[in-house]
This record gives sequence, C-alpha cells and structure tokens, in this order.
Amino acid sequence: MDTNPPGTSNVPEFSVSEISGAVRRTLEGAFGRVRVRGEITECKRYPSGHIYLSLKDESAKLESVVWKSAVPRLSVPPENGLEVIATGKLTTYADRSKYQLVIDRLEYAGEGALLARIERLRVKLAAEGLFEDSRKRRLPALPRVVGVVTSEAGAVIQDIRTTIARRFPRRILLWPVPVQGQGAAERIAAAIAGFGALPPDGPVPRPDVLIVARGGGSLEDLMAFNEEIVVRAAATCPIPLISAVGHETDTTLIDFAADRRAPTPTAAAELAVPARSDLLAALDQTAARLRGAATRQLRAAETVLLRLERRLPDIPARVLDYRRRLDEAGECLPEALRRFVALKRQALAPLVVPHPRAAIAARRHALALLESRAAAATARRVQRARGARALQAFGPAPLQGCLREWRARLDGLSRQLEALSYHAVLARGFVLVRDADGEPLARAALVAPGARLTLDFADGQVAATAEGGAPRAEESASSRGEGTATSKRKPRQPVSQGSLL
Repeated sequence: MDTNPPGTSNVPEFSVSEISGAVRRTLEGAFGRVRVRGEITECKRYPSGHIYLSLKDESAKLESVVWKSAVPRLSVPPENGLEVIATGKLTTYADRSKYQLVIDRLEYAGEGALLARIERLRVKLAAEGLFEDSRKRRLPALPRVVGVVTSEAGAVIQDIRTTIARRFPRRILLWPVPVQGQGAAERIAAAIAGFGALPPDGPVPRPDVLIVARGGGSLEDLMAFNEEIVVRAAATCPIPLISAVGHETDTTLIDFAADRRAPTPTAAAELAVPARSDLLAALDQTAARLRGAATRQLRAAETVLLRLERRLPDIPARVLDYRRRLDEAGECLPEALRRFVALKRQALAPLVVPHPRAAIAARRHALALLESRAAAATARRVQRARGARALQAFGPAPLQGCLREWRARLDGLSRQLEALSYHAVLARGFVLVRDADGEPLARAALVAPGARLTLDFADGQVAATAEGGAPRAEESASSRGEGTATSKRKPRQPVSQGSLL
C-alpha cells in the first residue's frame, strides 16, 4: 500500500530540453574527438554546401555530417562505397533525438581500400581504351617550349629548371597547381586542358611537350593523380605528355594515360630535352663519318679518272695532226674553189636562158590573147542578152507555133530513123551475126568451123559456135540463121544504134 501522498515522487523530473542538453553534454564529455572507421553510404550534398552521410560496418550505422566550412579542407572527397577513417566529434541533434558525428577530416582506411579503388578505376578506363599503346605519341626531338604542371613552391620545378638549363636551355611555362588535398585533381585537370587549349600562334606560346610532376609521398598524397578527371585530361591532351609523379617505385593512373612515364621529375626533364653535349658529340661523329665517306668517294673517283686517263689518246699529237690536215686543206681550197666554179659553168652552158625581153614579149602576147578572149566572151554575153530581150519582145504565140513546127519535124525524123534502123529488121525475125571481135558477118564463107559467134536478136544476144562445111547458096536466110550452132541465151542488154551491115 502506497503511503506517499498523491503528486509526490523521489524520481527527478526534467523537461525535454534539459534531458536533451544533459544527454549531449554527457555524450560529448565522454567521447570528445573520435576517429571512426567505416564505409560511406547515403552520401548526399545539399545546395547549402553541407554533406550528409552515414558510416556503417557489418552491424551498425552512424549518421554523420560535414559542414560547409569543413568541406574544402577534406583531403578525400566523400563518395558512396568508400572505406574511410573519419575524425570529428560526437554530438546530438535535439530536434529528432538523434546523435551524429560531425566530421572535419577524412582519410582512406588503409592502402588496401585505396588500391582496390584505384584498381577498379584502372580496369574501367582500360576498357575504354585510354591506355592503348596506339594512342601514345612520340616526343619532339628538340622542343622550343616546355610546359610544366606542378606546385610552384616545391623542389620539383627547381629540379626541372636546373636539368633543362644544364642539358639544353629551353623556355619553360609553369602552370602552378596544388598537388594534393581537396580540389587538387580538378586544378590539375584544368591545367592540362588549359595548356592544350592554347593556340599555336597566340600571345602565350603553346608548349611542344608537357610535364606533369610531383615529388614523392604516401599513397594518400598521390591520390590526386589517380582521379578519373586527371587521367581523362591526360589521355585527351593534344600535347605529348610526360608523367613524373612520385619516386621510381610509385605508380599512378596518369602514368598509364601519359605518352611517356618518367621515374622522377629530373628524369622527365631529361626526356623532354636532349643533352647539348650529346648532340654536339653526335654531330661531330656524323661530320667525321661524312668526311670519311667524302674522302673515300674522292679517292674512288680519282682511281677511275686515272684509269680513264690511260685509255685516252695523246691529245697534243692529235691536235698537231689535225692542224697539219687543216693547213693542207687550206692550201687546196683555192684550187678546189676554181674547179667547182668551172664545173658549175660547164653544167650551165647547155642551158638556154631566154632573154628577159623575149619572156616579156611572150607574156604580153599571152595577155593579149586573154584580152581578146575576154572581149569575145563579153560580146557573146551581150549578144545573148540582146537575143533574150528580142525573144521576150517576140511574144508567146509565135514562139509556141515555132515549137509545134520543130516538134513535128523531130517526130518525122524519128520515124525515118526507126524505119532505117536494123532493130526494126531484127524485130521482123532476122538475126545479126557477129564474130568474136564484134564485127558483123554478111556471108557464110566468112565463118570458119568452130568459130565463136554472137547472134543479135531483137530481144537480146545469144552466143554460138559454128559447125559444118561450106555454106549452100540455096539455103534460106532463115535456115542459115538457125544453123546447127549451139546457143546460150543472154539477158537483153541495151545496144547503141548502128548500121545493119
């Protein structure tokens, strides 16, 4: 049985704000700053600049926040799936009765996590072909301008300057960038792209070769050169690029995308420019080889000339011989010229060359003939013209009468010609016999046995051969025409009008 009066209790009474404040003081006082290892999940960046995320392991999850002021100081950009060690302090969020870790520093959780992340990115970029050897370009033999992407405060740029000045002084363009920490990867990628965007003939000379360099350090310090944005910028850079990140044993992803990898920044400078002493020595060696080759060529040519000289004849003797022959020809030349003139005169003597007066007279006579012919032709043309005019004046009626009279006379003459023509006789059944020469045969005695004959009928010719003895006087013309000759008909051919005999 409860003996305490109603409304009284030994349990202390707190307000919500008091208990939330007590819990917060207890939590912060018990832990203070802590380092928590876990995998990032539910990472989200808000427009205000704050980043909210959670750290989890196999059995628990811790909500965390990175305030806007601490984001630029992070050396590791937070992303889902990344195992990190977060440093900060535990505190509570009274509005939702939750506790959270306020992070002000992020580190990779050991090299194993870093190497796994780098390997995943390497496999991804290699599948895209960014590391193919076919993409590698040759470095220029002697660049005019060398571009360098590195920190301006480190010893790297001094080593590069010293090495280039010692080997072969060249102009150096430095694009200063941070080489580690938050935002270093973006700055390095922007510097590589900026060098590539320079025009070849602009006010700022475009480098012929580019060196991306950094000194040695831990794997976390070199992570900026393992970022995807830097690797892609190196792969797409239009300028031949040399990567020189870390020491000889350090390897970053930019080494796979670069055209050449140097173990150190000093080695990168040695790759970029040749040694002047080496060039001079090579030039001296080449000059010596050229001189030796030229000497050998001259000696060989001299030997050939000596051999040819032995085969040449005695030039002075030849000259003297030709001079003697020339003198002899000069002595004979006057006499030969006189003989030549005499021969030409003998050849021209038989020729009769008319006097020019005779030629002129002949031309005048020919011209007079032409003038007389031209006068006669002109007279005939005039006479024809007068006759044509007279004919026109004569009128059509008398002209038609004359034409009818001339046509009647022509018809009468045609009938007389047809009556007298031997073709009319042939049409009545007679035959004209010709010998092989085409001469007409009027008597049978003129035909020899076996002679070839041609029989002309009214409608054509027939070839025949004569047979039998002497002709009989009582034979009729028709029987003689038929004869005993074998004939072969020919197609009728038009013949000219001639005499029956």
